Amino acid sequence: MSDTAYVFKNGKRLRTGYTTGSCAAAAAAGAAWMLKHQQCLEKVTIDTPKGWRLTLDLVDAHFDLLKASCAVVKDSGDDPDITNGIQVVATVCLQQDDRVTIVGGKGVGRVTQKGLQISVGQSAINPTPLKMIEAEIRKIYEAPQGIKVIIELPEGEALAKKTFNPRLGIEGGLSILGTSGIVEPMSEDALKETILLELKVLREKGYETVVLVPGNIGEKQMASTYKIDGQNRVKMSNYLGFTLEQCVALGFKKVLVGGHIGKLIKPAGGIFYTHNRVSTTRMEILVAHLALMGMAVEDLKKIIGCRTTDEALPIIESAHMTGIYNILANKAVDYCRVYCFDQIEIEFALFSMTNLLGESEGFLKMKEDFLLTGGLEASKDE
Repeated sequence: MSDTAYVFKNGKRLRTGYTTGSCAAAAAAGAAWMLKHQQCLEKVTIDTPKGWRLTLDLVDAHFDLLKASCAVVKDSGDDPDITNGIQVVATVCLQQDDRVTIVGGKGVGRVTQKGLQISVGQSAINPTPLKMIEAEIRKIYEAPQGIKVIIELPEGEALAKKTFNPRLGIEGGLSILGTSGIVEPMSEDALKETILLELKVLREKGYETVVLVPGNIGEKQMASTYKIDGQNRVKMSNYLGFTLEQCVALGFKKVLVGGHIGKLIKPAGGIFYTHNRVSTTRMEILVAHLALMGMAVEDLKKIIGCRTTDEALPIIESAHMTGIYNILANKAVDYCRVYCFDQIEIEFALFSMTNLLGESEGFLKMKEDFLLTGGLEASKDE
């Protein structure tokens, strides 16, 4: 980028980056310019949907009379992701018709399931990057000259195994993404978009029950405790409320929620965004419910002084009040049902770092039904 751009998040000054879509558009523009002018180009400037202009370096340039190629190195700014530092390569050649044809090559995934923005069988290049690439090409080659653009990610196939792509039905590589062209550090929108995409794909497959976990702890505990380790499991991060809203909107009928008590105690207090910076009342929620159970004041004082819920667990066990965990799970269910206007069935399981603590009243029944059906809709012939 010719001018480094910054955003301020939570009081911190953070450097922005650029998306794989911007990299692809810049590489395509550079290759097209070199093909037309038969000269090497070191930098190219492109427009982004955000309204910012990016000047990006071009590397590994090659050209002859028939085709040209070059690459842009992805820079994710101060929010580095798995694509940070990879090369996005574009190869450009002329074609006989009047279209700009854009396809994915090595390392760009291919869509195999419905529910995404891209049709089954197409390269995993999202609509905004497609528009960006075509717009940059047409600045150099006006219609009716036809152009073919091949986008490649040399490291894409290996890296894709560490992403959501296989679960989303994108095989063989990474996706070319971006809606604004700019990577903004700690983007909540990007996380929510990923959650929504996963839910859409599951619903398209016919699942009516979905398993929600905040992260790796819940994922591992649900698998080890209940043998729930199938593909219809979604990591919702801190976005419980958002994820439940999308489950209702997409027509899911049942939700099993499981995770660490430090996160999932919060909906028992009516909190649906669970990030620690925003919602820090887990100990207060715990103490309030223990007080209602009759816990001694001295023990309540110890618990309110604990830094984590895990630190409070031995005190609760010593006081013989482990029944609190089922109460908290049921309370979380009650709040979630109100939040969703009773449009979906919800059950909760709460875990420590090592084991199950408690379940809501209907959890085991829903879990058994889930394991029996796989979470799929009943056959229409039944």
